[in-house]
Order: sequence, then structure tokens, then C-alpha cells
Amino acid sequence: MAREEEIIWRLARAIEYRDGDTGEHVSRVAQISQLIASGIGLSPQRCRMIYLAAPLHDIGKIGIADAILGKPGKLTPEEFSIMREHVTIGARILENGSSELIRTAELIAQSHHERWDGAGYPDRLSGTDIPIEARVVAIADVFDALCSERPYKAAWPIDKAYAEIVACSGTHFDPACVAAFCAKWPEIEAIMGGTQAEAVGL
Repeated sequence: MAREEEIIWRLARAIEYRDGDTGEHVSRVAQISQLIASGIGLSPQRCRMIYLAAPLHDIGKIGIADAILGKPGKLTPEEFSIMREHVTIGARILENGSSELIRTAELIAQSHHERWDGAGYPDRLSGTDIPIEARVVAIADVFDALCSERPYKAAWPIDKAYAEIVACSGTHFDPACVAAFCAKWPEIEAIMGGTQAEAVGL
């Protein structure tokens, strides 16, 4: 498992560099996902599995053209359609894994853009049809993305991003996972401390 863990973190870091980040996004997503998973009562072993698998949630971006991945402006409908393909590409990269860790990573890669109300992609799953691992990571991913600077947007203050997660409970996100996110907020806020300092230039 130690070797598998090291390979996952190094691969995730390589993907983040390609996406214009330094690898800190995947680290924060993993930590926040583990807290949410713990908050909804998953076993320590399952929480650990989600923590290790979460860094590969966007592995499919390796198959997306640089012109789209790093575009500074808003994507056109055609470009957004291509960007959405990263979930299917990611699931293909991870399919038929022989370990529980890779199988968990496949579930997350495939379904972390599904929505509780069924309006997500690629399969328009809703509610508990969405794997719990993906429901957990979806919140961590969106929250950290909102708090991070991207080529197409400035970083949001964490209190604004927190309010957005809460506002999307029952539509975008699993209400139980949002409740866990709120319950774990002091720990999540501590994880995000460095990001806020970077955002304000400290």
C-alpha cells in the first residue's frame, strides 16, 4: 500500500502541474474529503481509502487539450463538452483495477461531477445512486476550486465558498455530506489557512 500511495500522489501532482497548479489542490481535496467521510460515519478504513483515492479525481484531464485546460476565458459550449470528457477518460484510465484503492479512485473519477438533483454529468445519476465516495469528493473539490485562483477566475474568500456549499445542499450536493462539511468546518478552515494567505498576498 505504501508504494501504491506514493505512486498515486506523484501522479496526482503531475496532473495538477499540467492543470496550472502546484499539487496543493489535490492535497486539500484529499484532506477535506477524509474529514467529510469521517463526519458521515464511514469506517476509518473507508475514510482512508477515500483520502488516498481522491487525488486522482481529475486524472482524466491528462487527455484534455492544453488550449482548453488552460484557457483564461470562459469555455464555449463545444469546449465545455470536451472538458466534461475528463471524467470518462479518467474512469477508463482506472478501470478494472485489481486493488480496492484503484476501484475507489475509478468511482470518484467517473462520478464526482454528478449532482444530487440529477443535473450533473456524465450519467445524470441522482441521490444515493451516486457512489458515496464521489458525493464526498464532489464537495471537497468544488469548495477548494472556488477558493483557488484559476486562469478564468479569482479566488473566492473561504466564507463565501462555505456559503455556496451550504446553499447547494439538496441540489448539487448530498445534504448529509454538507452537514458533515459544516460540522468539520473548524478543521477545514485550518486546512485552508495557507490558501487564504496566498489569495491576499501574505
